[in-house]
Amino acid sequence: MLGAGVFAVFGPAAALAGPLLLLSLLLAGAVAYANAVASAALAAKYPSSGGTYVYGRERLGPWAGFLAGWGFVTGKSASCAAMALTFAHYVAPEHAVPVAVAAVVALTGVNLAGITRTALVTKVLLAVVLAVLAFAAAAGLALPAPGLSASAHDGAPPGPLGPVTAAGVLFFAFAGYARIATLGEEVKDPSRTIPRAILGALAGAFAIYAGLALVLSARLGPRLAEAAAPVHDLVAGAGPAAGGIVQAGAAAACLGALLALIAGVGRTSLAMAREGDLPGALARIAGSHRVPWAAELAVCAAVVLLVVGGNVLTVIGFSSFGVLVYYAVANAAAFTLPRPERPWYSPRWLNAAGAVACLALAFTLPLTSALVMAGVLAAGVAGRAVVLAARRRRAG
Repeated sequence: MLGAGVFAVFGPAAALAGPLLLLSLLLAGAVAYANAVASAALAAKYPSSGGTYVYGRERLGPWAGFLAGWGFVTGKSASCAAMALTFAHYVAPEHAVPVAVAAVVALTGVNLAGITRTALVTKVLLAVVLAVLAFAAAAGLALPAPGLSASAHDGAPPGPLGPVTAAGVLFFAFAGYARIATLGEEVKDPSRTIPRAILGALAGAFAIYAGLALVLSARLGPRLAEAAAPVHDLVAGAGPAAGGIVQAGAAAACLGALLALIAGVGRTSLAMAREGDLPGALARIAGSHRVPWAAELAVCAAVVLLVVGGNVLTVIGFSSFGVLVYYAVANAAAFTLPRPERPWYSPRWLNAAGAVACLALAFTLPLTSALVMAGVLAAGVAGRAVVLAARRRRAG
């Protein structure tokens, strides 16, 4: 779960949370844990790669499954835009938008060629992220403390919902934790192994994020709230070599995440198209690797539009909203599991709290992100209703 999102979220989150950044991080981690154990409980019963798209259909009906799938496709498309913009802000901040667009187009081409991110590459990228964060923290601590004037600390305090809004933004950095929940058929004694793995992964990620937040806050001060590339800014005083190391590490992490996201969104779109929940044209595949080329080209076009029309905070907000709705459905689906099928680590009260918390974080995100994504999800629901009505008329 420790991924490229860590290079992007702390600036926008600090602007929203102010001195309560760690409280926001704790809230985001708590919601992530509730989502992960709900997904683990459902994965044990429904060992499918479809995730909550399948869980929602099986436990709550096809409309809930559609909402989860549509939330995932739209939210993760926004994640692609966030990763592309973060990559560009680290390597070429003066030309962020064209560089981000070029990255999206290039990696879509890589995916269309059938090249995807392997497990080995994932491990290498995780090692790169850890190494870069450790280097940046050490370099930041070794530098002389900045001499901030008293007035520099006198920014406006966060509003009453600022820390909650920041938690929704920080949730973006916990992406990936639920992958552990899908390993129920691949590990021994999953009822013990999976919750321990989830808790260990979350605890480790939270500790790293909390340490980084403390260092960034101490060394950048109020500049953190305006930083588009905060980890790079942390080492700026250590010379160009230090900045180059952070740039290279952030670039590798962001491009690796972007490659995986494009493939994942394309394949989820393919699955939804085959079920009739998205246009059938998106189900077209080609080549020996059976690449969903139509879906991936559609994703590419959507991501380019987001890159050109948005900024990092806006697209992170879009992503968090869609994914939080996705996990609200997961928690609601887990809530319906009967006692004999319910693992001890996913009590019903936690599922209920997780669903409510997901929706609360979603609707306290920055207003533009929340309203636009609510409209996108509503448009998807309305479109599905029209299509189903047309099918019934043709059949009847």
